[in-house]
Amino acid sequence: MSAINADPAELQKFSDLAHRWWDPASEFKPLHEINPLRLGWINGKADLAGKTVLDVGCGGGILAEGMASVGARVTGIDLSEKALSVARLHLFESGHSVDYRLVSAEAFAEEMPGHFDVVTCMEMLEHVPDPASTIAACARLVKPGGHVFFSTINRNIKAYLLAIIGAEYVLNMLPRGTHEYAKFLKPSELGRHCRNAGLDTHELIGMSYNPLTKVYSLGRDTDVNYLLHTRRG
Repeated sequence: MSAINADPAELQKFSDLAHRWWDPASEFKPLHEINPLRLGWINGKADLAGKTVLDVGCGGGILAEGMASVGARVTGIDLSEKALSVARLHLFESGHSVDYRLVSAEAFAEEMPGHFDVVTCMEMLEHVPDPASTIAACARLVKPGGHVFFSTINRNIKAYLLAIIGAEYVLNMLPRGTHEYAKFLKPSELGRHCRNAGLDTHELIGMSYNPLTKVYSLGRDTDVNYLLHTRRG
């Protein structure tokens, strides 16, 4: 694993939960709840119908299937064989078409440079040892002028209190140990990595959760969860 930009403990964590990926009441409930929001935002920026799309760190395929449902030709890559097996099985239930592959973003960038109209990398950067490497790979995978979308978690005291203490220990929305504070990325850091990779920032937007209404929304507050839309120059 030393040559691959992945943490074996992180892969094991998600592999152990893979069979629950499509259970909307499971540990993956937040992903099911935010998926319509992030899918609508991505589709509004990139008009996914007919586009060749790559989902990096696709896991069990929640976003990948969502993008396929609006007419995109989707490839999903991940390093968890168990998660990909669940994703492939779910296609029999949903009837969607997604090409799932067990490969790293960096290796796939060597194989398919400049191939995709759109690349998404959501809720993944905070789980890899070298996020800059993943970002650079995403930039190599997209066509010139193509869209690359990221989402991750800001690094500040509010993010620590809400994303870790609140979500994992108080509200029990996520399993304890899902996130490590030191791996969170400030928007300025993500922006710098994107610029270094040849990606131009087009929009930074926050995603917030209201624990009283239990509703997620997009807006100006990027203190905790945020999404970034970039394009390759």
